[in-house]
Amino acid sequence: MEFDWSCFSSRSVLPEQVAESFEDPFSLRVIPTSGTLEAQSRFFCLGKTFGGEGIFSIYSANGKQIRVITARPATDDELFFYERKAKESL
Repeated sequence: MEFDWSCFSSRSVLPEQVAESFEDPFSLRVIPTSGTLEAQSRFFCLGKTFGGEGIFSIYSANGKQIRVITARPATDDELFFYERKAKESL
């Protein structure tokens, strides 16, 4: 899929880092089950860059494009969750 950066807003991560986090084979894609994000068809991605930096993104997708809304460095708790899920998938 291709990326649409027209709505992207972040001061702490670059678009290239976000794209790398989506390419991470252990990245986690989460679908909210309640609240505003579910109503707006927004999704979460938690992945790592090629350099090992954790990135948390909120995005929408239409099957052809991924529109990243915002992204930031992952928190320690998110990285712990990522590592636990990555170990489970091995």
